[in-house]
Amino acid sequence: MSLLDHLRRRVASEGPLSVSDLMADALTHPRFGYYATRDPFGSAGDFVTAPEVSQMFGELIGLWAAVMWQQIGAPAPVRLIELGPGRGTLMADALRAARAVPGFLGAADLHLVEVSRALREIQGARLAGHTPTWHDDIGDVPGGPAIVIANEFFDALPIVQLVRSGTGWRERRLGFDPQGGNPLWTLTPGSSPLAVLLNPRILGTAHPGDIAEVSPASLSVADTLARRIVRDGGAALVIDYGHGASGVGDTLQAVKAHMPVDVLATLGDADLTAHVDFMALAQAAKQAGAATYGPVTQGAFLSALGIVQRAERLAANGTTDQARDIEAAKVRLIGPGEMGTLFKVAAWTGSADAPPPGFEA
Repeated sequence: MSLLDHLRRRVASEGPLSVSDLMADALTHPRFGYYATRDPFGSAGDFVTAPEVSQMFGELIGLWAAVMWQQIGAPAPVRLIELGPGRGTLMADALRAARAVPGFLGAADLHLVEVSRALREIQGARLAGHTPTWHDDIGDVPGGPAIVIANEFFDALPIVQLVRSGTGWRERRLGFDPQGGNPLWTLTPGSSPLAVLLNPRILGTAHPGDIAEVSPASLSVADTLARRIVRDGGAALVIDYGHGASGVGDTLQAVKAHMPVDVLATLGDADLTAHVDFMALAQAAKQAGAATYGPVTQGAFLSALGIVQRAERLAANGTTDQARDIEAAKVRLIGPGEMGTLFKVAAWTGSADAPPPGFEA
């Protein structure tokens, strides 16, 4: 049986599936899900994340976490949590750099939230010697002060798509052509109750045919993280591609071999993501009592943390070819039109005593 067969059976028994259900099955189904069946990262995979571009990214995130730990009073232990750790590259680089901050590694209790068993094995090998604990859900991580890192995590959480009609917002759903059995998009006959989650600025400006996206899963995670850091102390750092203000538009996309592909034609064989609505996440975190910062561009954030100076030091100690590669990686991470502007960074803290590193401006 394939993912398509599984989806056809679900639609036959349940009716057309929400985009949220589609994404959940396509990405994390234990038998057919994209992340459950492969290592998608790197040049040989389907996409490259910032930690794979250069060690500088993870190093600066590690120093951010260590300084943030000092800022919240250097609690011991502190839960160091990464959501969706990929290959473990970011965390390995972060822990290596964080050795420069006395006491941090001794206090850090490492927890990884990862549903893919295949990726857990890769993470375990990459982080050998650091004894991480894995969890399927953030709610399973023990209480206590926490520093949470979420790099390209929220973009893979399921969304719901709502289409503006003359009578309200109808939900876009996955169905199958009764003749050929091919997947297709359909709409619910009536208005969706999930429209209550839409930002008022969307409700007042949308036109018939416009698509708006909401992510109950993302809002739930943001609420859980914010409540935790308000209760126990700590901070969360969110890095992802998305928009700073809520708006309309279809951002659901599939990527395979580093190229955009048709969503319905590649189910189970391509990465599915959607742009992160940073405004919606911030509202959820604020409602839970957290102080929110950003979003700022990834370029501005990494520059504030010292990536230019770090690149210069690395280049000075390398060969000519290595220096060229370091400069190219820096440009990709912070350059306009590259990840530097496409990606945004936000932080949430349990108190508003002082802004986190990188958000002082």
